[in-house]
Amino acid sequence: MLLGLVLVGTIGCDRVTKRMAVQTLAGAPDRTFLGGTVRLGYAENSGGFLSLGTALPPAQRTAVFVVATGAILAGAALALCRGALSGASLFGATLFLAGGTSNWIDRVLHGSVVDFLNLGIGSLRTGIFNVADVAIMAGLVVVVLQARRLY
Repeated sequence: MLLGLVLVGTIGCDRVTKRMAVQTLAGAPDRTFLGGTVRLGYAENSGGFLSLGTALPPAQRTAVFVVATGAILAGAALALCRGALSGASLFGATLFLAGGTSNWIDRVLHGSVVDFLNLGIGSLRTGIFNVADVAIMAGLVVVVLQARRLY
């Protein structure tokens, strides 16, 4: 039950924040907060992490980011349903699946992902990202830390 809430809540939060970004940030100048540490700006990413794959022809991007990613997400969902993980590992894998699924939905519906967050100090900055990306990275960190703890 709790993991279902994590899954639905993460996807819902990502969908709502992306919609807000489209409505308020698209075509507008970037907004900065906390002395420029937090920047909000609209971007569409047709590639993967850090825009990798953006230069691929559309058919190859679809093969990688829709078909292959969809198969990986389906496999991950099946693995979660089989109960192979528990505790923190299950929580982390659920976050990873939720973030990946929400970004996958964007790729299926629009061919790209809406990104809008950028953090940093001065020239030391992250790439532009979204809530789903945070879930993916947080989930990955939890799973890796839990795996290291078990060995």
